[in-house]
Amino acid sequence: MPAPDVFEVYAVKYARHERGPELNFIDTTDIHETAMAIDYFVWAAVSENRTFVIDTGFDAAVAERRGRQLIRCPTEGLGLIGIDAGSVEDVIITHLHYDHVGNFDKFPKARLHLQDREMAFATGRNMTHRVFNAAYDVDHVTGMVRQVYGGRVQFHDGDAELAPGFSVHHIGGHTDGIMSVRVFTKRGWVVLASDASHLYANMQSVNPFPIVYDVGAMVEGYGRLRELADTDDHIVPGHDPLVMEKYPAVSEELEGIAVRLDVAPK
Repeated sequence: MPAPDVFEVYAVKYARHERGPELNFIDTTDIHETAMAIDYFVWAAVSENRTFVIDTGFDAAVAERRGRQLIRCPTEGLGLIGIDAGSVEDVIITHLHYDHVGNFDKFPKARLHLQDREMAFATGRNMTHRVFNAAYDVDHVTGMVRQVYGGRVQFHDGDAELAPGFSVHHIGGHTDGIMSVRVFTKRGWVVLASDASHLYANMQSVNPFPIVYDVGAMVEGYGRLRELADTDDHIVPGHDPLVMEKYPAVSEELEGIAVRLDVAPK
């Protein structure tokens, strides 16, 4: 078995939404904050041999329609850390919610990695119900179907190693086909949870995010994240503003924009 590549891993913040705790937790009984926020990220993993972008965010039109604060196009944020969207060859789509799959057209050379179950979920009978379809954008989903017909989508059925030191793992719950990413770094195995856990507190308090397909699978998924990561400090949630506080900025100029996840948290 080949030794894993060592990746540098980045989180790039591109948007924000101020909200109340009822939008972040199923059970708000013991939550006393009246105002909270979530950040929106795309991620990148870079080794000497490969570059992977994880998720592609949303654009200005979607931000306006959904009342989100778009700070910059995700591709602009990636450019600030030296990644040219036009040259990227592999993009992981953790799931097809609007904030994870927009802008895929800005990665014209990329294979788009997606779980079988996510495409089936996003185009199947569950989408007749608003409780499931509200977080999807029909143009994104139909656009991804076109990419399937164009031969650009690489499907995965569960866990898959895409390179030594880089793998994807199906962890259901939030959607039926969501996956997280496991990356080997100089500090060990880091897991990019994506929306398997939106916030640190969702996992730590076993109090899931309220947009959920299967609560039981989401709760079981917290244990799976822990199995994949070296420690809890190696798990990076999908939307927590604390990520920008816990991890060092890529540079002084990128403070508040991009952080290094392959470096131990502060």
